[in-house]
Amino acid sequence: MKIHDLTPAENSKRKPKRIGRGPGSGHGKTSTKGHKGQKSRSGGTKGPAFEGGQTPLQRRLPKRGFKNRPFKKEYAVLNLKDLVKLSDLGTITPEVLLQNKIIKDIKDGLKILGEGTIDRPINIKAHAFSSSAISKINAAGGKTEVL
Repeated sequence: MKIHDLTPAENSKRKPKRIGRGPGSGHGKTSTKGHKGQKSRSGGTKGPAFEGGQTPLQRRLPKRGFKNRPFKKEYAVLNLKDLVKLSDLGTITPEVLLQNKIIKDIKDGLKILGEGTIDRPINIKAHAFSSSAISKINAAGGKTEVL
């Protein structure tokens, strides 16, 4: 059996009701919509937010806040505790981290956060640093460089 051999079971499919096709059909003239009025006209229904004429809920509630979508920065985040696990790689850059599969992708940049402790000096280049990460790296004798 092939897909083009498949057919629906007998009498399982009905033909659609053809309304507005003359008086002989039994559904001609007004097309089962009655006489006149809003519901008989095309597009003549109230929308889902219509509340009988009172001000709809979405207009009664105040608007708050804003969305900074076009300018939002989404950083790939890495903590100091994850950097400590790395063997000596020299200067750590986002490209080195991508090659070693420490991070999956650099979205709008790489941000280093200060969770964890660091015991050896490391030189790291990233797009952003938290203040705690900068202080911990500098205290260990390392250098930070913003790209």
